Amino acid sequence: MLRFDDLQLFVRTAETGSLSAAARLLNVSPAVASAALKRLEQQLQVRLLARSTRSLRLTPEGELYLVHARLALQSLEEGRQQLAGSQDGIRGMLQLSAPSDLGRNTLLPWLDAFQAEHPQLHLRLLLADRVADLFREPVDIALRYGAPEDSSLVALPVAPDNRRVLCAAPAYLARHGAPQSVDDLRQHNCLLYMLHGRVHDRWRFQSGKREMLLTVAGNRVSDDADVTRRWAVAGQGVVYKSWLDVADDVREGRLQVLLPDWQGEPTPLYLVCAHRAQLSKAVHLLREFLQRRCQRLLEAAPWR
Repeated sequence: MLRFDDLQLFVRTAETGSLSAAARLLNVSPAVASAALKRLEQQLQVRLLARSTRSLRLTPEGELYLVHARLALQSLEEGRQQLAGSQDGIRGMLQLSAPSDLGRNTLLPWLDAFQAEHPQLHLRLLLADRVADLFREPVDIALRYGAPEDSSLVALPVAPDNRRVLCAAPAYLARHGAPQSVDDLRQHNCLLYMLHGRVHDRWRFQSGKREMLLTVAGNRVSDDADVTRRWAVAGQGVVYKSWLDVADDVREGRLQVLLPDWQGEPTPLYLVCAHRAQLSKAVHLLREFLQRRCQRLLEAAPWR
């Protein structure tokens, strides 16, 4: 029979990329950790990790089994939570990935409020604009703009009506004036960021049945969308961002919406996970909480 602690050791080793690091996390000796891994491989009759003196990596069989090991541990944890009989049944660790700008400037205070409602819940938040690998990385769920291209993933809408908006700081507009048409953006410094590995420099707008797609340029590009927003707030140029990312800046007057008669492209926000088994009570409650918060911001959106 497979042992719970052996599965834990394997999952932590895969996440950290180090057997000794996994041993420290689980408070066992390296020798005990090595024995646990060997015992698991013997029971499964397969090599899970390829090890050398300097490196450790998952074998193809290990990558496949890692998904099932995580689900097994999660199921056991959910069963423990139910037996514990806590008031709301929410405790343990929830690992969440989110885009950098949304995470730092919008999600952080929201998660503070959510955790205050559920103090037994522990959060691990990973912020990055690259797409997290939900099958290999230590992530339970991810918040992503746009429906995932991988149809095997589970995607639940959080803010399906969200769009991008064109913005600039009052200081920039005082120096350069506001664009009066989409074509005027060719004369402005457009602040750019990387999206899915490429510079997002093709901006799409719609007004009624009319649609315009414009390739823009500027003197600054970042792989962190939050940096691009900060440049815009500092008056360095024009930015084309998700309304959820800039709603607070617009409300506080740090940014001003431009060309309000032209709608930016749809940018729905989804909660994504690898398997429906990961849709625990905590995940459902978090999704409902985020839906309510996003809806409040969207009520003030310029296209309403």
